[in-house]
Amino acid sequence: MACNEFSLHVPTLKELAGVLQKGLKDNFADVQVSVVDCPDLTKEPFTFPVKGICGKTRIAEVGGVPYLMPLVNKKKVYDLNKIAQEIKLPGAFILGAGAGPFQTLGFNSEFIPVVQTESEHNPPVNRSYFAWINPVDGGCLLEKYSEKYHDFGCALLANLFASEGQPGKVIEVKAKKRTGQLNFVTCMRQALEDHYENKPVGMGGTFLIQKGKVKAHIMSAEFSSCPLTSDEQVNEWLNFYEMKAPLICLPVFISRDPGFDLRLEHTHFFSHHGEGGHYHYDTTPDTVEYLGYFSPAQFLYRIDQPKETHSFGRD
Repeated sequence: MACNEFSLHVPTLKELAGVLQKGLKDNFADVQVSVVDCPDLTKEPFTFPVKGICGKTRIAEVGGVPYLMPLVNKKKVYDLNKIAQEIKLPGAFILGAGAGPFQTLGFNSEFIPVVQTESEHNPPVNRSYFAWINPVDGGCLLEKYSEKYHDFGCALLANLFASEGQPGKVIEVKAKKRTGQLNFVTCMRQALEDHYENKPVGMGGTFLIQKGKVKAHIMSAEFSSCPLTSDEQVNEWLNFYEMKAPLICLPVFISRDPGFDLRLEHTHFFSHHGEGGHYHYDTTPDTVEYLGYFSPAQFLYRIDQPKETHSFGRD
């Protein structure tokens, strides 16, 4: 499995906070970005297996949309413990967004990885979720992966943020009342792109949607038997929902692609009330409230990049 390593531009947290403050101000009425100590992420509502998102930070993009469409490539299955070794960080804490391990589940799903991978001294801990379509009523079913399964698989595509899971300084972002057209993640990513231009800056972490509702999707449980060749066809195949706060989101984003056919942003979320999936944008701009904690990535790892590619299905 081919893996390319790329050193990202890593500004100071103070500088990043200023850039994000400026960018978010154009899109939200109330914005406060600051450098703080990472809160204890083992506590509610996060319930992660580690306390923080600091230490040897990196982004990994594994596989890609071309393995899912036009038609699925069922050979493309992955293991998060092996990915941690590929990115030279055994024992890494990994979060992000990807496709569920159909090889274990027997169907397609949205994967919400929250994993401390295995190391020489510690067994792995899987706090991941998967969201899939209820075959009875077409609604959302959100399940804790480890309650039924004991592997550490994912499939087809994944956008991951990895770290040592340590406490430390992070960027805290508070944003309320959306006034612009961009979603929360796109607004931050574009702020980085506008400021740093051809220097790629990658970030990951977690944010809460504390109030409001969002547009979300869950992929169909059955892979499409007809080739999907446009965004319109992809949207026909996806299942869209409006889901309500509080939601715990796991974003991974990079300001620009240095030539690895990247998905520039990808955010999945889970909740403690049974809703989860892929985040698009909030549908309640007047009442929405975001609270996030982010860390810049030092490295980008591109794993198993598709040789044949296309640009649809990446929203």
